[in-house]
Amino acid sequence: MVTEAWEARLAALWERLDAMGREEFVQAMKDLAAECDPEDPVALFEVGGAHDSTGFTETAVGYYERAVAAGLSGVRRRRVSIQMASSLRETGHPERALEMIAEEKARGSDAYDGALAMCEALTLAKLGRDREGLSVALVALAPTLPRYQRSTVNYARGLVGLDPV
Repeated sequence: MVTEAWEARLAALWERLDAMGREEFVQAMKDLAAECDPEDPVALFEVGGAHDSTGFTETAVGYYERAVAAGLSGVRRRRVSIQMASSLRETGHPERALEMIAEEKARGSDAYDGALAMCEALTLAKLGRDREGLSVALVALAPTLPRYQRSTVNYARGLVGLDPV
C-alpha cells in the first residue's frame, strides 16, 4: 500500500539512481513496489519509470499502460502521459505518442504543460516535422520570457502558416 512512509522511501531510492547500477536500481524499485498490491497504479508507474530511467524503455511502456488501466490519477497521471509518449517516440511509435500528447493536452493545463510541449516538439521532430516542433517549443517558451512573449508566439505561428494573434 502506498503510504507517506512508502513515498519517502521511494524518493530516497530515486535520489540514489545515479549511484546504482541499472539492474540494481530496477530491482530495488521492484522490491519496493512488491510491498503494494500487484496492480497498484502508483507502484506500476514507478516501476515503469525505473525501467525508463535506466534505458529499458520498451519494458517501461507495459508498466505505464498497466498503471493507466489500474486507474493512475493526479499528477502521476499527467507524468505517465509524458513519459509513455516519450518512450513510444523512442521505440518507433511517434504517431501513437502524438495521439497520447493530444489526449493529455485536452485534459487541461498544469505545471507540466512545458514538459508536455517538449515531448510534443521532440516527437514532431522525430517525424520530420521540425518547423511544427519548433513552433510548439517557442509557444511553450514564450510565457517565461521577460519580454517579447507576443512576438515569439507570432513568429512561432508563422513557422506553421498561422496568422499572428
